[in-house]
Amino acid sequence: MAALHSMTGFGAASRDAADFVVRVEARAVNHRGLQVKVRAPQEHGALEPDVEARVRARLARGAVTVNIELTRTVARPCEGLDVEAARRWTDALRGLGRELGITAPVGLELVVGLPGVVGGRSAEPLDEAGVAAVLEAVDRALDSLVEMRRREGLALERDLLDQAREIERLVALVRARMPEVVRGHAEALRARVSELCGQAVPAADLAREAALLADRMDVSEELTRLDSHLHQLRALLAEGGSVGRKLDFLAQEFFREANTTGAKCNDAAVAHCVVDLKTHIERLREQVQNIE
Repeated sequence: MAALHSMTGFGAASRDAADFVVRVEARAVNHRGLQVKVRAPQEHGALEPDVEARVRARLARGAVTVNIELTRTVARPCEGLDVEAARRWTDALRGLGRELGITAPVGLELVVGLPGVVGGRSAEPLDEAGVAAVLEAVDRALDSLVEMRRREGLALERDLLDQAREIERLVALVRARMPEVVRGHAEALRARVSELCGQAVPAADLAREAALLADRMDVSEELTRLDSHLHQLRALLAEGGSVGRKLDFLAQEFFREANTTGAKCNDAAVAHCVVDLKTHIERLREQVQNIE
């Protein structure tokens, strides 16, 4: 039996390599399908297909963003260092400082970051060990993300089962109330007809009208379908895995039967039950939106 997973979650992992440290963060939020975005340093964009494939192998739904940051622990040579540009920027900044009355020193870190001072850093591709280190960090971050989604899925499952029990209780109340509702409406029909006609109405005519009334108010099929939906709900929760779409469809069917029940039966007690029924179905529908 597969576990039920939420679509939201977060996972992070770090990994030390020979000359860099990689940190990976994976975030997931709700989405109708599976959407994967990989954000990696531009010079390591070749990693993105492998990272996306790992996400798709682990997750079925959700909008997933994977951020990859590499911090070099070994200095790398700069290319295209323009000393004259650095000197011009430094003179300009010092002149601006004198004009504004600011005496703060112009630091080297500031200067090398200015346009035209450094042409760029060598974009050396990761070797096989470096790629393995990054992908290992990705796997660890996804492990953490999946575990968080699993824990949230357990909480969602408990809440859905609570809503199912309340729906089941309200369906039973409506079913128990219906014979009395039909009798009450039949008596009201008999009294109303006698009042309007001023004389006794043949029993056969009254019986026929009462039968038609009972047929219009019959919600036994709706209640039976609600029972069936509850059975399917529990079966899907027990099945686990990627069942969010099926549960979403089932929630819509719950609403359909509840609305029909309320429309067919003109009774205050049943109407109150239907309102409560819709409240719990709406809660169920909202929670289902979070399930993978």
